[in-house]
Amino acid sequence: MTPHTEASKATPISSNQPKLEVRSLYKTFSTQGKQLIALQNINLQIYPEEFVCLVGPSGCGKSTLLNIVAGLTQPSSGQVLVDGEVVPGPGADRGMVFQTYTLFPWLCVADNISFGLKLRRLPRRKIQQLVAYYLDVIGLTKFARAYPKQLSGGMKQRVAIARALANEPEVLLMDEPFGALDAQTKEQMQQFLLKLWEKTRKTVLTIT
Repeated sequence: MTPHTEASKATPISSNQPKLEVRSLYKTFSTQGKQLIALQNINLQIYPEEFVCLVGPSGCGKSTLLNIVAGLTQPSSGQVLVDGEVVPGPGADRGMVFQTYTLFPWLCVADNISFGLKLRRLPRRKIQQLVAYYLDVIGLTKFARAYPKQLSGGMKQRVAIARALANEPEVLLMDEPFGALDAQTKEQMQQFLLKLWEKTRKTVLTIT
């Protein structure tokens, strides 16, 4: 990650302990017999209800950092902590939204949202309540039985966000979530995301 990478934050509630913390993080890759440094001594603290956006040029290591925080990639050294506890790999405490929609095309909107909840074997009534709530939050209640191929790009990404939030993670991670959208839809989705954050007050780390 380069010195040109910037982080912007929305105002959090008062808290002494970070919700998410990155300590002395390094990541190197071996390529053609050479060591490529992707991340060097990265330290980051994000507090409850903060909305943090990392901005930087392509190739500076933003996605690598996010994948490490999500537990999808192991760091060369350093630690990732959630609520003060070291997290060695993927976990339900971190929800991930990718640039591509990653929806199951054979499942309707409601079933896409409930997929992770069913894996967790939550009670059926609880699943129904969560799905109904997040369908309302993203404004797609009328599309509950629609399939991904029937949705616009922005609608698909709303469903992906709802699916991540329905699992009630401590931190929502977003990897350039609107990168595949056209300029007008991207602007609309950015406004949608801010309104969603104001409603849910979820701790968010996103990159762009």
